[in-house]
Amino acid sequence: MPVPAATRRYLRKMLRGTLGLAIGATTAVAELFYLLFGGIALVVPAVRAPVFSGARALSEMERRRLEKYFGMENATDYTGRRAMAYLIPRCVVGLLTAAIFGLILMGGASGLIIGFQLLDGRSPGGDAPADWYDPVTTSLFGALLVFLSLQGLLGAATLDQKLAMSFFGPSKKEQLRRRVSELATSRAEVVEAVNGERRRIERDLHDGVQQRLVALGMLLGRARRAGDPGHASELLRQAHEESQRALEDLREVSWRVYPIALDSDGLHPALEALAERSGVPVHLRVDLPERPPAAIETVVYFVASEAVTNTIKHAAATRIAIEAEWDGDRVRVRITDDGTGGARESGGGLSGLAMRVAAADGEFTVDSPLGGPTVVTAVLPCG
Repeated sequence: MPVPAATRRYLRKMLRGTLGLAIGATTAVAELFYLLFGGIALVVPAVRAPVFSGARALSEMERRRLEKYFGMENATDYTGRRAMAYLIPRCVVGLLTAAIFGLILMGGASGLIIGFQLLDGRSPGGDAPADWYDPVTTSLFGALLVFLSLQGLLGAATLDQKLAMSFFGPSKKEQLRRRVSELATSRAEVVEAVNGERRRIERDLHDGVQQRLVALGMLLGRARRAGDPGHASELLRQAHEESQRALEDLREVSWRVYPIALDSDGLHPALEALAERSGVPVHLRVDLPERPPAAIETVVYFVASEAVTNTIKHAAATRIAIEAEWDGDRVRVRITDDGTGGARESGGGLSGLAMRVAAADGEFTVDSPLGGPTVVTAVLPCG
């Protein structure tokens, strides 16, 4: 049975965080000696600047560790004196983490020894024969120790991150710089998304409606020149059918430009119409007791629409699932298919969706291993 994509992401995150904690526990030993000798050296005014410079180098190492293993960004505009002050509690947290890892190793070794004793028919920690309750009590106690160890690591990780945020949290200048950068990126993505929509509409009109109208004109011209009334009647029948197909294509293009159901009825009916028009069976689940803002509904709809279109064109899927629900003060839409997989966020229509979602300050992810399934997720803020 394949492991769900969300579970794989969570396990990778946990392993990466554990490695980051282990590295932090190791560096805490070096920071302890630096604080001991550096603190003594601070009484000499001439060496204060080098001591603060070294403290800043150690703090930068910790800042980069938190960024790499925990995805935590902090400002770099802090002084050496503040870095020295940060290393004191940071050293305590690192040594506490090292103690937790030490207890885990000791517990693991003890568990192996007790396990061998139980398999050998002896009671834990002695030579007396094992009773029936020894494996039960040992397993329960071991599970409790594992739970406490994991909670200890989670607590140490939280302390580590909050400590860095307290000392190196972005200054107002850094926050303003980041926001300006985000707005500049969003503006460029909005422009590119609009241009992409224009190109798509032009292709739909040129390859669909325009070709239908050309064929319609040719049929009407042939009907006018036909001398046989029966042949002219047949050509007019074909022209009528062609006009119907042209209307269907035009209706499809207008629906893809903007479905009027979004304004009149809301997101749920629009997604229901999308599911009905799909060539692949679509299971729809919408749990939105309150309507999101109109702009967010539009983005959610087009994410679902483009994802379904890509699935039908490229994935050879037999089933699609669309889920839209509230996630706190955000709307989450997830599109899953059982196709061949291999989709990439940077390819095809998905790149346009990523830009559209980013323009709304949302998050867009694609998880599509070879062989499937493909999961396209967008999370959009409504605040």
